[in-house]
Amino acid sequence: MKRFALSDRAPFFAAVCSGSSVQAAAAGMGVSGQCGHLWWRQSAGMKIRTGCEGGLVWVPPVEDDCWVGRGLTALDRDKIAEGLTLGWSYARIGERIGRSRQTVWREVTRNAGPDGSYFASVAHAKAYENSRRPKELKLAQSLGLCSRIETWMDDGWSPGLIAEVLKRDAGEDKTASVSHETIYQCLYVQARGLLRADLHRQLSTGRAQRRSRTATRRGTSIYANALTISKRPAEAEDRAVPGHWEGDLIIGAGGQSAIGTLVERATRFTILLHLSGRHTADAVAAAMIEAMGDLPGHLRRSITWDRGSELADYCDIQLALQAPVYFCDPHSPWQRGSNENTNRLLRHWFAKGTDLSVHGPADLARIQDKLNSRPRPTLDLKTPAQAFSEYLQQQAA
Repeated sequence: MKRFALSDRAPFFAAVCSGSSVQAAAAGMGVSGQCGHLWWRQSAGMKIRTGCEGGLVWVPPVEDDCWVGRGLTALDRDKIAEGLTLGWSYARIGERIGRSRQTVWREVTRNAGPDGSYFASVAHAKAYENSRRPKELKLAQSLGLCSRIETWMDDGWSPGLIAEVLKRDAGEDKTASVSHETIYQCLYVQARGLLRADLHRQLSTGRAQRRSRTATRRGTSIYANALTISKRPAEAEDRAVPGHWEGDLIIGAGGQSAIGTLVERATRFTILLHLSGRHTADAVAAAMIEAMGDLPGHLRRSITWDRGSELADYCDIQLALQAPVYFCDPHSPWQRGSNENTNRLLRHWFAKGTDLSVHGPADLARIQDKLNSRPRPTLDLKTPAQAFSEYLQQQAA
């Protein structure tokens, strides 16, 4: 039987990728069907039909433009294969086809055969097969995963947190976890059948569609003679020491009700302030002094707030708690990142446009406990309550 060098087998692969069976393509080369199947397993490895017809399951169309778009064409792949045979570098091949060297490298890496050989016809067929849509999402294969995700989202967990916890629990089992992007795709694009159709309402935004993050927010008035965030100790910025808090209000419908929020930067431990339907400066100051008054001094190192009029009595707070109050720069509420993120999580229970005065102290305590017992990726999936308790134990030892 005639022996063929690897580079001489290209007509065989081209025939199979054009729709011929492996048996027929092998006969055309003057080799046995067994030899043809061996070549295919070594240098292509793609799934083929069984039986007398044989051939590829998905045969790419003749016209490249009907499916490739801006991708590489069959002619591009012919030139790549030719360049590799001549021993050219990826950069030189890229110059010839008008592409970057990274594009050529990715193409060869993705579409070479199991033995590392690159045949243009095989690479073209692989690219076509991999481009086929829609592809089944992993969630469609696991009702158990869907159930866990729905349960956690009903409890206010974000897709990002769910993905982190699933990854931790799955270990080496890749089938037991999904990325946050897969969850978002199921909510916004594909879902309606994988996850509940109304599940997007459990997101902090409540949106049924994705939206660009280009909107800006208006700032509030400037506090004369107040400490600015630039003067806050460096230990607060790098979260090295617990005891630095950030605070703000969640406002209810028509600005008639509010709930105060305080978040400790290092542990993300949250305290909710019940304001009895009033959120004037004296009411906020009284609630904050009462809530933080029993904390040890080393857990009252500083408080950072946005420039809202509700903290006009900050001097009283500083005096009662013996803790300096710092204010964000004008139009910069994002400088209290921990509190902004926490308030977003709290919107799961305190939806925008609702009357917050219906939530009594017992309700706030229950929701506060729920949030403080939620695993946080920033704490290596510890809960804020665990991190806060560990710090108190260290100080007591």
